[in-house]
Amino acid sequence: MAEKILIVEDEFIVANNLSITLEKAGYKVCGVAGTVEEAREIIKQNKPHLVILDIYLNGELTGIDLAGELSEENIAFVYLSANSNQSILEQAKTTNPYGFMVKPFREKDVIVSLQIAHYLHQQQTEVRRQSYIALEMTMKDAISQDISWEEKFLRIAKTIQPHIPFDFLAIGMKNLEKLPYEGMSFLRLSFNEYQKIGRQELMNITGLKPADLPRFQVPGAEDFVSQIYNGKDFEAICKINPSKKLVAKTFSMGSNLVMYVPIAGKAGFTFSFYSRNTDIYNKKHLGLVKQLEKALAMTFEGIIATAEKSKAQRIHPVPPLPVRMVAAKPEYNGIVGSSHLLLTALDHLTMVAPSETSVLILGESGTGKERFAKCLHDHSLRKNKQIVVVNCAALPSNLIESELFGHEKGAFTGAAERRIGKFEQANGGTIFLDEMGELPLESQAKLLRVLQEKEIERLGGRETLKVDVRIIAATNNNLEKAVAAGKFRLDLYYRLNVFPILLPPLRDRIGDLPILTAHFLKKYSEMAGKPDISIADDAMEDLTAYHWPGNIRELEHIIERHVLLCRGAVIERFTLPNRTEETKAVEDIKRIKSIEENERDYILTVLKKCGGRISGKGGAAELLEVPATTLNSKMKRLGIVRKHAS
Repeated sequence: MAEKILIVEDEFIVANNLSITLEKAGYKVCGVAGTVEEAREIIKQNKPHLVILDIYLNGELTGIDLAGELSEENIAFVYLSANSNQSILEQAKTTNPYGFMVKPFREKDVIVSLQIAHYLHQQQTEVRRQSYIALEMTMKDAISQDISWEEKFLRIAKTIQPHIPFDFLAIGMKNLEKLPYEGMSFLRLSFNEYQKIGRQELMNITGLKPADLPRFQVPGAEDFVSQIYNGKDFEAICKINPSKKLVAKTFSMGSNLVMYVPIAGKAGFTFSFYSRNTDIYNKKHLGLVKQLEKALAMTFEGIIATAEKSKAQRIHPVPPLPVRMVAAKPEYNGIVGSSHLLLTALDHLTMVAPSETSVLILGESGTGKERFAKCLHDHSLRKNKQIVVVNCAALPSNLIESELFGHEKGAFTGAAERRIGKFEQANGGTIFLDEMGELPLESQAKLLRVLQEKEIERLGGRETLKVDVRIIAATNNNLEKAVAAGKFRLDLYYRLNVFPILLPPLRDRIGDLPILTAHFLKKYSEMAGKPDISIADDAMEDLTAYHWPGNIRELEHIIERHVLLCRGAVIERFTLPNRTEETKAVEDIKRIKSIEENERDYILTVLKKCGGRISGKGGAAELLEVPATTLNSKMKRLGIVRKHAS
């Protein structure tokens, strides 16, 4: 059946030419709309497979407004615009389009763009399908195992994290009916570390008394419906729902996604996901939740029936002190930190690693792109084959094709013997193309053929060789800007950009600095035979104040150098590049700190004033007027350790 295409374009001539081109190519044009409102009506009547979408339209709404709705409906779309300047690309890329055509366009451009869009949509749909199947199976397996309900729910929490991101998860908090478990919650501390928050912990953190708890356990109508509460909606629901208000205030949450799991003959219970971001949840998350409801309900009904018959033992009382539980997620060797930006990248890595999808890793130089690529390979189905690393920026321009695809003897002057190229070496495994943005246009065209046809030809050869290779690419360049400047092929960009992973720079995850510093200090002090070296507070402040243009790689080299130069047991100060007191002061004035950084600085100041004491009379918790457990949780989240506080 021919694919149905909707054209959203307010210029009659352009829309008519597109219709003729598409009909000639075998597509079915199901409608032409000049406004967003007209497009909505056509989408309701004839759900198209793909939409060609002009950015500027008649009426108040633009194509970018409609793009968000198309994404939620899982309809692929390709942008159409009269120009490709950077500002338009910046606006458009936030909606994750499947392509971008610039007026005037050739017929060939239209067909190629639609083919790429179709490919991308298929790939992303397959990733979501495989992820859902794996998620459902893992969750059912966790529920069915002969382990405590506490452990069951922990496994569910860590399994669902890459698909529905959360900072706090409340499960069965309402105790809606007698079930063989009690309500519990999990606060995410790092990638695979969660703190269980039970009744006692909640009272310790909030200062509530046992008599106060019942009013936070009365279910409201909103607890029986799966729903999203972002931003202002979340603020509104908190005003009428005491438990949501308590969670929001205590743990600084900004949005909420409710998953209600109905149980036959019972009231059912809820999974309530909370995030510190105010707009993180969308219709895709809600759709996934509704898919999971039936599967979970059936599984729980069977477990509960069995448990009731055998009078299964209820979960043990929660111990008085916080319990930190490590989820059995894959360990990613050498990736250190608990910044929410890093955790998001790791969640994406977890989701895409088992698939065959191409991955594009984006990030500044020194943020760990190669480390991420190797972790992707190590947790893929190709882990028993090799990963071949290619630094595209280091390839001589006259030898790129030979390096990538190989050559036959005599193919060119100096080719004294046959050479096997990188793609052939990686057959059955993974090839990592680092600094992808440095490839010249001619080489990009040849690489595109490999992606499309999965075959190569050695230079000077006549034989076409099939290759089975997963491609992971990385760049520190802005590829959208390169596309706009004509330096990078648009079709190759969309072929590679099936599943992007963005790695944050160190300056945006400065809270991870103490953890990273401790990691590198341990590594290089042991290598140097100086295992007892520590870092003075002043030295740590040097690192915190620095702007880190070289990111984690620069930090690693600085720690290694100072370990080797240290003659005592303590690194007193760090000598950093171009870092005089005067330039430091100027940068501190120019730099606007984040809320987390200001909070960290304030807590450190109070801790120093209290001599590092947290609890008790005259402790930091007393001065800050918060429970000691809350302060400890904040210190953990902000990367504050006792040696920095004293």
